[in-house]
Formats: sequence, C-alpha cells, structure tokens
Amino acid sequence: MRVHRVRRLPALAAALLAAIAAVLAGAPPAGGKVQRKPPGPKLHVDPVPAPAPVTRGPGGVPLKDVVLVQGVRENQLTGYGLVVGLAGTGDGTQAKFTIQSLANALQRMGVVVPPAAIRVRNAAAVMVTANLPPFARPGTRIDVNVASIGDAKSLVGGTLLMTPLRGPDGRIYALAQGPVSLGGSFSAGGGGASVQKNHPTTGTIPGGALVERSAGIDLAGRRTFYLELKRPDFQTAYRIEQALDAAFSPGTARALDPGTIQLNVPPVLADKPVEFLALALDVPVRPDVPARVILNERTGTVVLGGDVRLSRVSITHGNLTISIARRLGVSQPGAFSGGETVVVPEGEVRAEEEAGKTLSLEEGSSVSDLVEALNKLGVSPRDMISIFEAIRAAGALHAELVVI
Repeated sequence: MRVHRVRRLPALAAALLAAIAAVLAGAPPAGGKVQRKPPGPKLHVDPVPAPAPVTRGPGGVPLKDVVLVQGVRENQLTGYGLVVGLAGTGDGTQAKFTIQSLANALQRMGVVVPPAAIRVRNAAAVMVTANLPPFARPGTRIDVNVASIGDAKSLVGGTLLMTPLRGPDGRIYALAQGPVSLGGSFSAGGGGASVQKNHPTTGTIPGGALVERSAGIDLAGRRTFYLELKRPDFQTAYRIEQALDAAFSPGTARALDPGTIQLNVPPVLADKPVEFLALALDVPVRPDVPARVILNERTGTVVLGGDVRLSRVSITHGNLTISIARRLGVSQPGAFSGGETVVVPEGEVRAEEEAGKTLSLEEGSSVSDLVEALNKLGVSPRDMISIFEAIRAAGALHAELVVI
C-alpha cells in the first residue's frame, strides 16, 4: 500500500507572505502583536521675517538727513581748456599761456604755427570744474563750470574744446566739451560807455562732460557699513544706535564715537545691501539739537533754539538818543557902526533818554518767553542783540551765542 504525502510548502509560503503584508500594512500578524515605536516630535522651523517698512512717527526725521554713508560722496574734478568762437572778447596778447595753448592745439591737429605769429582775440583760456557723483558709470553725463583765467571780456558764444578732467590722483575721469551757456549774462560797450549784466566770464555746460572712469565703492558682498554724522553728538549717536537695533535686530548698529556709527548687515539681507541701506536710512530718528542763539548784527536777525533756558535775571533797558543840529545865524551890526553882516554857525546838542524799562524772568524761563516780553516792550532787533550779549556776560544764558 502506497502512502501519499501532502506537500505543505506552498501553504507555509502563503502564510509568510500574508504576515509580511500585514506588517507593511500596520496590522498585527495572527497570534502576535507588533510593538510600534512612538513617533518623535516634528521639527518646526519658523521662517526669518524680512524687516517691515518703517513708519515715521511725529518729531522724527529720516536717518539719511542726519548721516552720510562713508565712501558715498562726490569727487571734484578740474581741467584746463580753451574756449573758441568768441567775437573779439577773448584773451589779448598779454595772456601768453593762451597763445601757447592755441599753438599746441593746432600742432596736435597737424598745423604748425609759431606762437609769435598768433594774433587772435577769439579764444580764451579757462579752468573747467565738475563734481563726479557717486556711482557714476562710464557714459554718464555731468554738468561742468567754465571760468576765464585770462583777460577775456566775455565768453558769450564760445565753445569749449575737448578738455580732460582729472581727479586729485591725476587720473582722467571725464572729458568736457560743448557750447558755454552764460545764463543771460552779457557785456557791451561803445563810445566811452559800457553795460554789463551778471558775470560774463563764467559759464556752465549742462551735461557737457562724459564720464570715462567710475569712482564709486563696491557694495556687493559688504557686511559692514559706516555712517558719519553731519553734526557729531553723543546723544544723537546713541539714539541712532537704539533706533536701528529696534528696526532690525540687536547688534545691527554700534556707536563707535559721537560721529561714527558701525552698521552690520543682518543675515536675512546679506545679499541685498541696497535694500538694507534703503531701509536703514529711512529709519526715523530724533537728533539732539544743541542750545544755540544766532545773532546777525548786520541785518538784525535773531534765531533762537527752542531748548535755550535762562536763569533768574532782571533786565533794565532804555534808549539814549543824542542829536546834534547845526543852524546858521546872522550877525547884524548896528546902524552907522561900519561893521559887516556875517553868517554865524550855531551848534545845538540835545540828549534824550527814555525811562528804563525793567523786565524780570524766573528760573528756567525759555528764550521764547524773553523774546515775547521784549517785543511787548517795543525793543528793536538790534537792541535785542545787545541784551542777549549782556545776559551771556552775566552767566544767565545757558546756550551757545553765535554772532555772524
């Protein structure tokens, strides 16, 4: 008798595959439990917000009106050139440099003329000046000023020949050329009479120079900038540091001294220096204004600061007027005396002094209180200047007195 054995391999394989599928699906296998590892905490990263636009509150001014960015400034250029095309109003023969310059210019063009043979008055030697703006690139046009250095009478109708403009380092940064504009100036004469309007020996050429070399700083990749206060002051430097740290993040600004602020670029704006400077220079600050009184004795102008304070002081002011008059009298001799009638000058001196007006101010009074009281007394601006000088001499004016 033959016994048939049942092969169970396919059934075991099917059971194994079912168990694997159950594990992958998350269900426990038959007859057992699967120990799951509890999920760990999720990592949440908050994005770094960009600085919001700054709103300017009352009493604050933009930072750009108080400071300058170190390195961002104009550069002065100068050059020597010739203005030609004048109607007999150019330099005369006494200006030897003009004749020599004209001969050199003709020689560069292939025309050789001895300087002694040049007798013209339609050319003038001039100095050309210009300001190279920051970040000006080659091809940018800038304005130039032209001024005669010889004995030319007028530059009306003249044209400036190509003139290189150099910086303090001797390098050429721009080339100037074009017709000279005098802005309505003229000079004319004849028959022993002459008339002149404005200054006819100086002029301008709007857009008359073409920039050939830039002289700005490179902002790309910079992580630190320096701000220079227009009016160095400890209080103003501290307020700028606090305002910038509040607008961006602590450590953005650091006051190195009363006139210099170190500005560090935040990481979020590391690759955007222009945007960072635009936001930083628009931050509102309140600069500290020193107590100062400005007096102009020529015009009688008095400019007062609002923070000027006075100590207790009493002021007595009166006007003294002295007038000297001269009149002519006639001395008539008696009849049959043989004398002559003569004119006799008689002088009269009269002094008038007004009664003194006394004004008392309490401790801590402001200058505006003093000015208001003086105006009520009818004190003139020139007398007010003398009063302020006397108050300063008495030590009751707690401000700087500037006389211009």
